[in-house]
Amino acid sequence: MEETTPKPSWWQRYKAFREEHTFAQYLQRLFLKAILYFLGISLALVLIFKFVPVWFTPTMLDRKLEAIADGRDSEIYSDWEPYENISKEVALAVVASEDQLFPEHHGFDFDAMWGAFRHNFKGKKIKGASTISQQVAKNVFLWQGRSYVRKALEAYFTLLIELIWGKERILEVYLNVAETGKMTFGVEAASLKYYGHSANSLTRAEAARIAAVLPSPNRFSIKKPSGYVQRRTNFIVRQMRGLGGKQYISNL
Repeated sequence: MEETTPKPSWWQRYKAFREEHTFAQYLQRLFLKAILYFLGISLALVLIFKFVPVWFTPTMLDRKLEAIADGRDSEIYSDWEPYENISKEVALAVVASEDQLFPEHHGFDFDAMWGAFRHNFKGKKIKGASTISQQVAKNVFLWQGRSYVRKALEAYFTLLIELIWGKERILEVYLNVAETGKMTFGVEAASLKYYGHSANSLTRAEAARIAAVLPSPNRFSIKKPSGYVQRRTNFIVRQMRGLGGKQYISNL
């Protein structure tokens, strides 16, 4: 005759219930603490970088590690310059090229995002719709790659920098950390490396050529522009003129 396992007493059931719920509550508290720590640290970083130059970014680290792994020169070329020391021609050029609604939106261009979604949904070549604010959030605070988690964090940091930094600071950081060539970051480093002078004296054509390579700075060259880069440079110059010139970004 098989022995039957005795049913646990009400006290045993009660203890098991308490233990399970105590562990669940512990996990809940741990999760809430992790969120609070993340919010505190992320807010502190955004506040710090409102005033402190961004000397190094995750993208720079990625490029450096790739170069070391490939046995190439791993030196990063970057030279921070305050916004007032950078030619407004190049500031206008990147806005004309990357995000013409930058002075008006609050971090997101929803029409462009919807257009990119429809484009990608049709199975065509992946098309991005990131604003300058989103690109800064990604480049300064996040790792490279594509995932829903990273996109959610990108949106979070985009909102933070829009609220705390303001447009001029966002554009200043972008102009200093955007990848502009092989192992080269920022318009000052690009101007010195490819034109032999500081970014404060960039001409409209020079500025437009820097902006022209931004979508793929490791593929396209400022120094030896392809036919595509030259055509895109001319297009950006026309867009800059169509926006009304430097006046378009005078009240960020």
